[in-house]
Amino acid sequence: MSSSKNPPKGNNNHESAVPAGRFARLSRFGALATAVAGSVVKNGTKQLAQGKRPSLSKLLLTPKNAMRVADQLAQLRGAAMKLGQLVSMDAGDMLPPQLAEIMARLRQDAKHMPRKQLLAVLEKEWGGNWHDQVREFNLTPIAAASIGQVHEAISLEGEKLAIKIQYPGVRDSIDSDIDNVATILRFTGLVPKTFDLAALLTEAKKQLHEEADYLREAACIVKYAKALGNDELFEIPTVNEGLTTRSILAMRYVEGVPIEQMAHATQPVRDKIATALFELLFKELLGMRLMQTDPNFANYRYNPKTGKVILLDFGATRGFDKELVAGYVDVMQAAQANSRTLMEKAATRIGYFDSSTQPHHRELVLDLMDLACEPLCTEGSFDFGNSDLAARIRDKGFELGEDRKFWHAPPIDCLFIHRKLGGLFLLLTRLKARVNVGACGFILIENAR
Repeated sequence: MSSSKNPPKGNNNHESAVPAGRFARLSRFGALATAVAGSVVKNGTKQLAQGKRPSLSKLLLTPKNAMRVADQLAQLRGAAMKLGQLVSMDAGDMLPPQLAEIMARLRQDAKHMPRKQLLAVLEKEWGGNWHDQVREFNLTPIAAASIGQVHEAISLEGEKLAIKIQYPGVRDSIDSDIDNVATILRFTGLVPKTFDLAALLTEAKKQLHEEADYLREAACIVKYAKALGNDELFEIPTVNEGLTTRSILAMRYVEGVPIEQMAHATQPVRDKIATALFELLFKELLGMRLMQTDPNFANYRYNPKTGKVILLDFGATRGFDKELVAGYVDVMQAAQANSRTLMEKAATRIGYFDSSTQPHHRELVLDLMDLACEPLCTEGSFDFGNSDLAARIRDKGFELGEDRKFWHAPPIDCLFIHRKLGGLFLLLTRLKARVNVGACGFILIENAR
C-alpha cells in the first residue's frame, strides 16, 4: 500500500480522463453520431455501386458501429455507460445480440480516472488536507466501474478500508447522458422503434441519481443489514460514516476472492454457495421485500476462511410492495401446480400483459415464465452446470423479440427482479452448482400463501 505522500506511478494504459463538463460530454455524443452516420453513407454507397439495395437497419447494425457505441460509452462512464448496461440487462434476450456484445465490452473495459482528477475529487470532498483524514491511502485503484472506482486505505484508527470514489461530473450529467444514449440507441437501430423506452428511461434516471448518492447507499447498507439480520452465511461491510460523503463511500475492507473463482472449488463448496444465494433471493423478495438488484458478479465475493459470501454495492437496492410480491407468489404456486391457467392469471395480476397483448404473445411470455420456474419445480437438486436452461430461455426470448409487434414491457420493478434472477442463473451456471431450489424457498412461499 502506498502512502499519499509518496504515490506510485499509475498504469496509464488503463486510465482515461472522465469528460466532466456538459459540453465535453455532448461533443463525444456528437462525434459518435457523426462516425455512425459516416459509416452508413460509406457502406451504403459501396453497396449501391455493386448494384445492391442497401438496408438501413443492416448498415446501422454493423459490428464496427456496435463497437463504436461501446467504446464511447466506456470513455464517458457515468450514466452513459450504466444505461448501456441497464438496457442490455433489463430488456434481456428480446433485444438484438449487438447489445449483448456491447454489454460484455462495457464490463471488460472499465478504466480509472487519472491521478489529477482523483486528487481533485479527494480535495473537494475531504478538503485540502484530505491526506490527514486517513493514515494511508493507495492512489492506485483496486477496481473501476461505471460510476466510480475503489481504493484501499487505512483509517486513523488503523482499520483497513475500501474507499469508493465517484467520477467527477457523473451526478450532474445523468439526465442529459441518458437522453443522449437513448437517441444513439434508437438512431443506430439497437432498440426497435416500436419499443417504448420512456418508462425505462425515467426509471433509469431515478435509479442512477440514487446510485450516485453515496449517502443514500450508506443508508441502504444499514437498512439491508438490519433486514437480513445475523445471517451466518453472509457478510456485509460496515460503513465508516465519518469519511462518507455524497461522492465518497468509505467501508470496512472485507477479505475475499471473486465469487466466480470458486468455480474451481469442490462440488460441496460450490453447492453451499449457490444454495445460500438462492435462499438470499427468496429472503429478499418474499421476506425482506428489499433487494440488491445489481447482478454484477463483482458484487459478490467469498471468504474461504469463514465460508461466508460477501455482499457488496448497495446502490441499486430496491423495495417492493406487497401486491407485487403476492403476484410472484402466485406465479411460483402456479408453476408448482403445473397450471397454465393460474400462471396466466398471476402474470396478468403483475402486469405482464395488457389489453392489446395477442394470444400467441401471451403464450410465449408464459413459456418464458415456465422456463424461469423450472429450477423451482425440479424435484431434488437442479444441476445448473449440466443444464441448457439459459440457452432455452435465450432462444425463447429471441423468438419473442423477433416479433416487433410485441414490445410490451412489464412493470419496472419486474425488470429489476429479472436482472437479479438472470444474473443468479448465470453465476450458478459458471459455478456448475447443484441446488434444491424448491427447498430454499419452501418455507417463505408457504408463509406467503
